[in-house]
Amino acid sequence: MRTVHLVDETDFAGWRDAARSLRLSGVEPARVRFVVGEKQAGLFSEIISEGRGEDRPFKVSKAFVDLAGEVILHRDPDRFDLLYRLLWRLQDEPDLIKVTSDRDVAWAMEMAKNVSRASHKMKAFVRFRQQGEGDNERWIAWFEPAHRVLAKTAPFFVRRYANMRWSILTPDGAAHWDLQTLSYGPPARKEDAPQEDEIEDFWKTYYASTFNPARLRTKAMKAEMPKSYWKNLPEAELIADLIAGATGRTEQMVTAPAPEPNRRFDQVRAAPVDRTVTDDVVPDTLETLNKALEGCRRCPLWRDATRPVCGAGPGRARLMIVGEQPGDHEDLTGRPFVGPAGKVLDKALSDAGIDRQLVYLTNAVKHFKHTVRERKRLHRTPAVSEIDRCRWWLDHERSLVKPDLIVAMGASAARGVTGHAVNVSERRGRIEEGAHGALLVTYHPAYILRHPDPNERQRAQAAFTADLALAATYLNLSQ
Repeated sequence: MRTVHLVDETDFAGWRDAARSLRLSGVEPARVRFVVGEKQAGLFSEIISEGRGEDRPFKVSKAFVDLAGEVILHRDPDRFDLLYRLLWRLQDEPDLIKVTSDRDVAWAMEMAKNVSRASHKMKAFVRFRQQGEGDNERWIAWFEPAHRVLAKTAPFFVRRYANMRWSILTPDGAAHWDLQTLSYGPPARKEDAPQEDEIEDFWKTYYASTFNPARLRTKAMKAEMPKSYWKNLPEAELIADLIAGATGRTEQMVTAPAPEPNRRFDQVRAAPVDRTVTDDVVPDTLETLNKALEGCRRCPLWRDATRPVCGAGPGRARLMIVGEQPGDHEDLTGRPFVGPAGKVLDKALSDAGIDRQLVYLTNAVKHFKHTVRERKRLHRTPAVSEIDRCRWWLDHERSLVKPDLIVAMGASAARGVTGHAVNVSERRGRIEEGAHGALLVTYHPAYILRHPDPNERQRAQAAFTADLALAATYLNLSQ
């Protein structure tokens, strides 16, 4: 009998190296046992360490490695033996992991599913409590996961709560985030975490206020939030009373008279559409055009935006710069290119010797398209239909401003100007003259800001500045 001592319950690297060595040595699963820590070996046991194995080729599929990494986190004490049994069989049955009807495979798949579910529950049911204030402020949570998923799940909390110092304490170990580094510590006790904090009463009040007795499904609720987690959820102490009173509250809701409409909403009215501006009636000034734009309903983007963002600049400008759409800052202020992308544009204009006051700035799409995530409004690329519908406004801006050159920043802007798809990389860096004036396609400042590769950002910034310098030379605008 071979005995393998692993460092801890989630020692995947140790199990992998030892299992590989044993498999290469031809040690059958029945003659191997895996133990954690300094456990006493049996009378006839042969103790081995987590060796690196021999240098002979030995490969398994990535699917098995990924599966094993999940199964290791399960609390079943036989998981190591199960995985070695699968590893032993893989040499003769290379497609074994695909046979989900196999007893060992099905068991491993079920373990991995349980681990994934435990990680999901951890994300949903961790409750932080504040400890300390100011520089000593830290948010601490106690959690008892169904399986050993702390290291697997902690990076999620780093992404979600990157700007606060926190610790998650569990019986298996602790995770700590200090705004820069995620570290792990030894197992903790429930007593090590704060038992309550000042905002907990507010949270309970909010939780109770969102409870809708008419939509109560007790069985479904307990399936999604098992009672085993209730003891560490501050709101759980309210659930029994909320369920008990659900029937009576539902009857009250049904028999209560309809409430009066909220008069506050009378103050929030959509801007009226100026029906005098249609496809057949052309606005004769930018002021008329911008006034009509306030009532634009050509596409649904107006519903979630604060306001349309009109173009800005001289009424007769030799250079018009067209971007994609307003961003968060532009949507709030009503002025184009005042956010981070605007700062990139300002620097490039300055480096190219162009006075921004001489440029007419606008966008192919006039409303801010976005999605809300964690209280932030994040940019979404406009659809082709939205660009094409908004082109009516851009065409009238062009006819009123009469620019000698248009710089289209990005593919969306280029489509708004030309009416068809444009490959920016292929078209940028040269001025194209046509019946409707000259066009220069270049990168959008947001591309420079968002690209993850710093070398590409630097290259794109230099190319963007060079394109604007080319525009300045073409129009003789250099200061």
